[in-house]
Amino acid sequence: MVAGWEQLDAGAIDAVVAGLEHGSMSTVTSKPPRRSTRAFLKMRLKAQGRAHDGRKFRETCETVVVNAHGALILLKHEVDDGEMLVLVHPETQEEQECRVVYVGEPADRQRVGVEFLTPAPRFWGLDLEEAPSAGEPN
Repeated sequence: MVAGWEQLDAGAIDAVVAGLEHGSMSTVTSKPPRRSTRAFLKMRLKAQGRAHDGRKFRETCETVVVNAHGALILLKHEVDDGEMLVLVHPETQEEQECRVVYVGEPADRQRVGVEFLTPAPRFWGLDLEEAPSAGEPN
């Protein structure tokens, strides 16, 4: 278990992320249920891949939100949607291959959503349970 993490339901995190993206939290749209629980986790880790300019990079980045299927991370390098990255856990040195599935506006650190090629619920050192199926109550 990682100290200092807070587990929230997907709806609460969706509302916060939507508010961050749009400058307010007045409108939240409903989306299909998530495959696994998401948690706010600020963690430094290594990321490597190819930047928007085609050059290979390796940097220390930071997570914002994590789940068993990926994360929202902050990268200094600009990357393209669909690009492959490798994340390296700082304590275990475990590597996780992932695909970029969301690219935020370029900034000092770009918000990048990544999806693991293979689900890895233990990668973050948290107990990230599967989200309830459509028939189960939240």
